[in-house]
Amino acid sequence: CPSVDVLFQSVADVVGKHAIGVLLTGMGSDGANGLLAMRANGARTIGQDEQTCIVYGMPKVANNIGAVEQEAPLHTIARKLVSFV
Repeated sequence: CPSVDVLFQSVADVVGKHAIGVLLTGMGSDGANGLLAMRANGARTIGQDEQTCIVYGMPKVANNIGAVEQEAPLHTIARKLVSFV
């Protein structure tokens, strides 16, 4: 049962602007709407780029709906997280 949207919506509701959301490779659209809710509530958001995804489904949908603040290759995401903190 896809549950990333449920998790991200909870984070958006409870943590708001003090959160960082990262959506990695995956099939379908789970996580996109939750990541958008996080971003709308002030969280920083990152989506894995197409070149480093095995399946560019979930991050693509999130990017297309405006949920992704920054798109990044997998090997740079940890560095971006540190820079946000």
